[in-house]
Amino acid sequence: MSQPHTARFAPLFPLPLRHLLPRVTMFALALAVTLACLFLPQAGQAADRQRIEAFLKVTGFDVALDSIALSASAAPKMLGVDPGAFGSEWERLSQEVFDPKTMRTMALELLEPTLSDNALAHAAEFYASDLGQRLVAAENASQQRSDDQAKKAEGETILDDLRQSDPERVARLQQMTDATGADETSLRALQEIQFRFLMAASAAGVVELRTDADGLRALLKRNEAELRAAIRASALAGAAYTYRDFTTAEIASYTEALKTPEMQSVYELLSAVQFEIMANRFEALAARMAGLRPGQDI
Repeated sequence: MSQPHTARFAPLFPLPLRHLLPRVTMFALALAVTLACLFLPQAGQAADRQRIEAFLKVTGFDVALDSIALSASAAPKMLGVDPGAFGSEWERLSQEVFDPKTMRTMALELLEPTLSDNALAHAAEFYASDLGQRLVAAENASQQRSDDQAKKAEGETILDDLRQSDPERVARLQQMTDATGADETSLRALQEIQFRFLMAASAAGVVELRTDADGLRALLKRNEAELRAAIRASALAGAAYTYRDFTTAEIASYTEALKTPEMQSVYELLSAVQFEIMANRFEALAARMAGLRPGQDI
């Protein structure tokens, strides 16, 4: 293997936010939530695997899991290099690490002991409704669209028009994203995923860090206010695009549904599961990068 690359600590943002943080980041993760919540029992009897699989499908979380694979392109950018520097085996490697079957199995193993029947039933009931299924279809289609920059541009164009013609709709869209705490959630997730990836890459000899763990965390916190504002703007543009065919009244109804304690609880857990899987896969990717042939190295 060639000499390890010296990380430039390239920020994850701006990157395709909805590729890195799929649909569930539109929902709540309170600031105090940590991944420890994955291992704490929740009220009510734990749901069985078959019901959880059905739940993932009806809520669209299965597509959110699959879309994590689209975030693999962020890995070279975190190291400050072009993906082409990894050679022809990069696509094969990323597909193996971000295998949808593997990620779904991980999600089921994390959710089985933690997702209660009561919480599952509440969320499934909403998403099984006519409005819920239309929302899931729109969100899935948005996540599966690969040209994220074009999607973002379309969302910004929609917002520009709405600010002139329908400011109430813009306010409703903002209320929806605010209700979920999406900007703070995304910020913390981006920082944690990048931290775990760079530390794993350093341990594997893929990258040479010029600081320790504490120093790396400090570096990742730089320009935090600017990053938070960019995430907030991106989330609003994404919402404008994704929900463009829904009425303002339907968006308001969705917002109220998301505010319920039961839905907040469900998506605190789903968000934590999603972020843990993403971080785990990036760590696995870092370890596998060390095994690339010399002609495929950074």
